Amino acid sequence: MPRLENSLKLLSKGYAWLPDERRRAGRHAVGVRLGGMPAVGIEGPEAARFLYDEDHVRRSHAIPEPVQGTLFGKGAVHTLDGEMHRVRKAMFVALLMREDGIASLVERTTAAWDAAVPAWSRRSEIVLFDEASRVLAGSVARWAGVPVRDGEVPELARDMVAMVDGFATGGPRHFRARRARGRRERWLTQLVRDVRSGQAEVEEGSAVDVVSRHRDADGTQLPADVAAVELLNVIRPTTAVAWFVAFSGHALIRWPGNREKLASGDPAFAEAWAHEVRRFYPFAPFIGGRSPGRNEFAGEEIPENAMVLLDLYGQNHDPELWDSPYAFHPERFLGREIGEWELVPQGGGDPRTNHRCPGEQITVALLSALAVRLARLQYEVPEQDLAIALHRIPAKPRSGVVLRVRGAT
Repeated sequence: MPRLENSLKLLSKGYAWLPDERRRAGRHAVGVRLGGMPAVGIEGPEAARFLYDEDHVRRSHAIPEPVQGTLFGKGAVHTLDGEMHRVRKAMFVALLMREDGIASLVERTTAAWDAAVPAWSRRSEIVLFDEASRVLAGSVARWAGVPVRDGEVPELARDMVAMVDGFATGGPRHFRARRARGRRERWLTQLVRDVRSGQAEVEEGSAVDVVSRHRDADGTQLPADVAAVELLNVIRPTTAVAWFVAFSGHALIRWPGNREKLASGDPAFAEAWAHEVRRFYPFAPFIGGRSPGRNEFAGEEIPENAMVLLDLYGQNHDPELWDSPYAFHPERFLGREIGEWELVPQGGGDPRTNHRCPGEQITVALLSALAVRLARLQYEVPEQDLAIALHRIPAKPRSGVVLRVRGAT
């Protein structure tokens, strides 16, 4: 395994770090060293299968504390393996993968978007990323059964964005993320306690109700603070769809020929658009776990307890999987069945049985619906910096995509 530390390379290159290391090695697997630990970066459908096999890679004790303390929360489902993970994950699958639940969230969110448009048109400019995060945060919180007043939504959105924006960095962004998480965990811990004591009533079957009543594989109820963590793992990732909405705005500015097709509302093209935005633009650079024993992948030895990193960005731009991978081309997904190990912006495999995000269907449904509405907006694009810096994780257009909205068609 390499002896030279790669953390500075990761900080300077961001999303390009692991693909560059693999290209230099000329293989689908490459040994690196990260945070003082041996690690192996892997890529491709077989690599995704490898990562999600608990005989090869486990999540328990694998997620660094700075990521738990900002993005996922301590005690979250992401940190579990085996039966404990399967039982906890089943709760999320039931909440996030029901067709009626997805449809209800999309309806609530599109209604909030439509209600916001007149106010946007009365302002000189809006920042698409900020407005989308408010629409999404308020909608998903209420859908989840969390009582939120209109005046509380902007601060809620800021906190959800901060948790995502600060997980992969140090300095002010990281400490904003920690403060936001602490504030929201305390808020939801009290809500869970009030629901359990009967001091607060929530809709039966809502996320607050289900998480508050959930019992883990050992038969015990979740501690109130862990229940709060898991409620945030419903609200935070849904608010993060704002990144993809901003990327959609960026794509419509760069490739305006897609606008008419998207605005037509054709469901197949809208879904293809959502898949291509998620494939083309940078979101998560990689995911990982620890090897429980000595192993090997694609000729690269994996020491016991080494980190195993699946190169998500590299796989979503792999020319062996995607024709012209650095071209934005939504039509590539029309009439194409997507293998569960191929397109991996939110992981691979079956979310019912492994660590793949169970909210991916919600992401696609929300993005499909909001992208159509975005394409139907009447707007002008003022001069701004739309650059996307790949060294910044998570990346987004530098301006957030500024629009002068005139109304909707």
